[in-house]
Amino acid sequence: MNEDVAPPPVSDQPQAPSQPPPGSPLAVRMRPASLDEVVGQQHLLGEGAPLRRLVEGAAPASVLLYGPPGTGKTTLANLVSTATGRRFVALSALSAGVKEVRGVIEEARRRRKYNAEDTVLFIDEVHRFSKTQQDALLGAVEDRTVLLVAATTENPSFSVVSPLLSRSLVLQLRPLTDDDVADLLGRALTDERGLAGRFELADDAHGHLVRLASGDARRALTALEAAADAMSASATADEPAVIDLATVEATVDKAAVRYDRDGDQHYDVISAFIKSIRGSDVDAAVHYLARMIEAGEDPRFLARRLVVHASEDIGMADPTALQSAVAAAHAVQFIGMPEGRLALAQATVHLATAPKSNAVIAAIDGALADVRAGGAGTVPPHLRDGHYTGAAALGHAQGYRYPHDVPEGVLAQQYPPDELVGRDYYEPTQRGVERTLAERVPRLRRTVRGERGDPGESR
Repeated sequence: MNEDVAPPPVSDQPQAPSQPPPGSPLAVRMRPASLDEVVGQQHLLGEGAPLRRLVEGAAPASVLLYGPPGTGKTTLANLVSTATGRRFVALSALSAGVKEVRGVIEEARRRRKYNAEDTVLFIDEVHRFSKTQQDALLGAVEDRTVLLVAATTENPSFSVVSPLLSRSLVLQLRPLTDDDVADLLGRALTDERGLAGRFELADDAHGHLVRLASGDARRALTALEAAADAMSASATADEPAVIDLATVEATVDKAAVRYDRDGDQHYDVISAFIKSIRGSDVDAAVHYLARMIEAGEDPRFLARRLVVHASEDIGMADPTALQSAVAAAHAVQFIGMPEGRLALAQATVHLATAPKSNAVIAAIDGALADVRAGGAGTVPPHLRDGHYTGAAALGHAQGYRYPHDVPEGVLAQQYPPDELVGRDYYEPTQRGVERTLAERVPRLRRTVRGERGDPGESR
């Protein structure tokens, strides 16, 4: 496009987000029109805080707003454009491609050249942009052709390319508190943009909506609107209709679980699940399991994690933990869901309440470290394969002592390569079954290494 051919029409006023029509969803109608109406995020909106400075136009910089749904990312992007007198353009990464991004940037350049008009480009779900699409933004962000305000529910470190990260201020939004959600519901009930006093909330219904929201403003307002619609026939101009708990429960089936199987919530929740099992908090472990099941996580993935954890953090402290985890994996494969949740729950309870030991993973990782460092060594001749012609002439399998030939079943003999004689990898703990092994293993080592005259001690 030739910038010198056709300048765009001069706009007298910066383009601000238009007011939503009356038929818009309640969450859209109640979107804050000023900073004073924003609830929560005080760590970013307090005096001198970065987001307040940006909204007030004191610190123009591109930003990545990172946080869970319903915390105000779109609202804040609107406020940035309104308060700073910039033209506002919104794109969704779900529908826009490189062509649309470049078109917005080209238009922004022309308006900047001919009208001295700056542009705020808001991109929702930016984590869904490909690397190529994100790269298309770099030049315009670098020279401030556009002030980029990008929103994502995923950790930008995982989902946004490094050059764009380095050119932007990353601000993390937090879930709203229960008090924030309660204030928002109260405002929606009385505000003319909302329900305009035509409804009241019973105390138990109000508390239920706050709990259902789980810090998500949009979810709270959507649930309130559904309950109000169910009561609309009872509302009159003279007497507001009372929305009771039964109405809320009837119109709101269940709380949506905040979980994205392809995003960082996937990693955060499974991490919390494993760490709860490792920490022996059975209740927390069952909670995170339920959260992943309800969100539709692949039960085979959950079963695999349990199998890994059984050896990694329990091991020989309770050898039956691995059996339980493997059985759960087989059960899930055999019967599927939802019944498979029972086997997953049983294995989770077993592992969370079992004694813990990381001696198995410490042993194998220690051995791997030696091998990778060149400590493989040569297999002792008496342990080599002797089942082929010429093996004896090479000295292979000569002098091997068969442990079952002695009553104790254990005898002195070198097993590791020369370089690793005396190297201990497995160190049992004093927890669970390993308490017995902590006594037995040192005796076995002394006998095998010929350090004691009484091999019977190893039994």
